[in-house]
Amino acid sequence: MQKQWKLSHFGAKVLYPPTLQPVMAKKISLRIKNTFDPEAAGTLVGNHLEKPDAEQQEFAVGISNMSRIALLTLEGSGMIGIPGISAKLFQCLSNESINVILITQSSSEHSITLAISEKDTANAQHAIHSSFEDDLRLGKVEPVIIETGLAIVALVGENMKSRSGVSAKMFGCLGNNGINIRAIAQGSSEKNISIVISEADIKKAVNVLHEEFFESAIKQVHLYLCGTGNVGKKLIGQIYAQNDYLKENLLMNLRIAGVCNSRKMLFSEKGISEHELSQLHENGQEASAGTFAAEIVSRNLRNSVLVDVTASSEVPEIYEELLKKSVNIVACNKIAASSSLEHYRQLKLTARNHSCRFFFETNVGAGLPVIGTINDLMRSGDKILSIQAVLSGTLNFVFNHYDGTRTFSETVAQAQAEGYTEPDPRLDLAGTDVARKILILAREAGYALEFDDIENESFLPEECMQGNVEDFYRTLSKYESHFKTLLDNAKNSGNILKYVAEFRDGKAKVGLHHIAPESDLFHLYGKDNIVIFKTLRYSDQPLVIKGAGAGAEVTASGVFADIVRSV
Repeated sequence: MQKQWKLSHFGAKVLYPPTLQPVMAKKISLRIKNTFDPEAAGTLVGNHLEKPDAEQQEFAVGISNMSRIALLTLEGSGMIGIPGISAKLFQCLSNESINVILITQSSSEHSITLAISEKDTANAQHAIHSSFEDDLRLGKVEPVIIETGLAIVALVGENMKSRSGVSAKMFGCLGNNGINIRAIAQGSSEKNISIVISEADIKKAVNVLHEEFFESAIKQVHLYLCGTGNVGKKLIGQIYAQNDYLKENLLMNLRIAGVCNSRKMLFSEKGISEHELSQLHENGQEASAGTFAAEIVSRNLRNSVLVDVTASSEVPEIYEELLKKSVNIVACNKIAASSSLEHYRQLKLTARNHSCRFFFETNVGAGLPVIGTINDLMRSGDKILSIQAVLSGTLNFVFNHYDGTRTFSETVAQAQAEGYTEPDPRLDLAGTDVARKILILAREAGYALEFDDIENESFLPEECMQGNVEDFYRTLSKYESHFKTLLDNAKNSGNILKYVAEFRDGKAKVGLHHIAPESDLFHLYGKDNIVIFKTLRYSDQPLVIKGAGAGAEVTASGVFADIVRSV
């Protein structure tokens, strides 16, 4: 019955503590009914009832909370080893009829922290300062520190004392969701763990704890999707199609809680339906990366993931802010991971410090396990010595299809129409995209490179880089003879053209190469990518990863896999 009394003390409104005292004394059974389901049988509790075997009992049976809590902290070197300090503190509060809800004291005796009702803070401060007036004047104690806007959340259970790891499980799930714990108290009976947190985090904390301790089934994941283009649409379709499988096999429910594009954004804590997504342009509110991030932070939902499937330079600017709020990041966008080395490292450090994930597997190779393989090699103690790769499904598609029967411009237009290029194809053809990819791979392999360190041997005439996308296509047509010459030179030597990225001896470069038939790079078709690693362990026979490296469908599937791994 004690756990019911603890729940009533910590805010379970259906249980009034003074009512429970005579019930406990007389060993009267108590049936707790559900206010929202009065016809249900409810829960029968009592000390004299037959108890199941300890191993079969739930070690945690309830969660409760109290709002509008303040923390008072009295500290000072004059408190150390001095008898009666605590008694003096509690007595002055008692004289003012101020109830102390929670107490914690440092082992050094340098400070005592108390939780009281927020309404009593002014009286408590005055009482403490009056009682400790001499100590304050002599500098033995500091003025009392007051923190408001807090709440207490309590996890209660009869069998908690017989189970190891309960506290670790409780603090772990809260920490992974960015909930900071200001104070902790645990009764000597080990039937209650109480924590003080920000009042703004109450709903999130209760949901997280309930999910962790009482729901054997499904983990709720809230997705915030940036981008509704080719990859975004495919990803949304995959999420809706696969969600039943995830619920049944991985006990996970993916809910699209927010979506935005360059103009509009839409939110729903219950999840945005396919029909609602189709009405984004009509029903969404005005959007920007900053306002989208602010809304995610204000909603403060558990197990949140930002999914960036844009090529925007603005969206990566909100990554750090969200990581600091323990929002996981899954990025198809390569800009963040290929930004300055300092920023790249800062993002990874921020994710680590805030117990969240920053995944960008699809930055290289779409759905191919390239970055994950590097991470596994590095974690197991291997060292990457060199990388040779065809990393652009776009360029591979273009040079596989450009045979002289059609113009180079027409071939590039086909690649864009089939969804293999960036919105601005020059990012692919100028080698910028490939340079970013080899930079990311080198960094993940442990090498400190900046983008400007990548040597880029462009095959595009300089004029092609001027103007907008329409100007670009007109200029490609103008320089058809240039591209035809590149093709003929390769054919005449029995080779084919491939745009290759290389990393060796701490240096990286990208450029158009003649590839001989005996090369591992020769037999690549369509949108294939290939990455060849030479490492300490894979020195004689290199490690090769090969497969489709472009296209909305495979890129979306890679993003999907990162989402599942992130939570």
